[in-house]
Amino acid sequence: MSTFEPGGQQASIVSVTDRVRPVRIGAAVSAVHFLGERAGFVGAEENISFVDTEGDVSRIAVHGGGILCAVSDGKRIVTGGDDGKVAAIDAKGEVTQLAQDAKRRWIDNVALHTDGAYAWSAGKIAYVRSGKNEEKFFEVPSTVGGLAFAPKGLRLAIAHYGGVTLWFPNMAANAEFLEWAGSHLGVTFSPDNKFLVTAMHEPAMHGWRLADNRHMRMSGYPGRVKSMSWSAGGKFLATSGADMVIMWPFASKDGPMGKEPAMLAPLQARVAVVACHPKQDILACGYSDGTVLMVRLEDGAEILVRRNGTPPVAALAWNAKGTLLAFADEEGDAGLLPL
Repeated sequence: MSTFEPGGQQASIVSVTDRVRPVRIGAAVSAVHFLGERAGFVGAEENISFVDTEGDVSRIAVHGGGILCAVSDGKRIVTGGDDGKVAAIDAKGEVTQLAQDAKRRWIDNVALHTDGAYAWSAGKIAYVRSGKNEEKFFEVPSTVGGLAFAPKGLRLAIAHYGGVTLWFPNMAANAEFLEWAGSHLGVTFSPDNKFLVTAMHEPAMHGWRLADNRHMRMSGYPGRVKSMSWSAGGKFLATSGADMVIMWPFASKDGPMGKEPAMLAPLQARVAVVACHPKQDILACGYSDGTVLMVRLEDGAEILVRRNGTPPVAALAWNAKGTLLAFADEEGDAGLLPL
């Protein structure tokens, strides 16, 4: 079992706040994803607002109500709504309806595979549609808390109460069940396909080494972990949930078993969202007081992107090249930082 002790102070750091291009979305934002050089700010209701490098905003209606989840592979943003629809929007701004729940239940989770397959959940049922457009479904014991595709092969992790179900939609074999008491919400595979990690309803995370299903207890958080991001190469998993960024080590074959996490960028505020740079050992982190920092993993050096004193940061993302950082707070005040 690994734990950490929260705490820490903010030091005087380098600032790039004058280089940020302010963007006003004008509505609550829940996530942001880049399609090329355009940042798509996913609203809490109905719309995705695309912002180009000049700061021009174009708003596109995607759902007829609340947007409950969103994921992107860099080519499209796939969303689930309380209208029972799964939708995709591409870089041209064209919206395609991918699925409609027959009972118009809320679409709580969505996931994308690199080969174009996608998954969604409504209630206790997870659905997968592969490139051949074959729809398959799997029911788990309780409401689905999170979905994630493995990086290799068509395997879907379905998080729920009591653990995670690993389902191979294209195989007749029984699904594999990874048991751990409690409610499991967010779920993610390590980029090397060796580990599976969940964020729990309680202030803790749990992991399994997939070769032997050995447990990894990752506890000590003062609050729930709502944001996770793998560093370039998958050496670390950055997480929210404390008043600093918690970095669990995954470079060795044992992952974080028996190891202490690194702790970066301590502030007198809770980390709300984390986003690792796609190519370099840098991460961006947003806090409950509106602060946004960039942090170098090697030595913890910090750069101030946005000052505090605003609503909590709700969304952070890098473009694929790592040359643009986008952020937004819960009320839709946003910014783009070119690097």
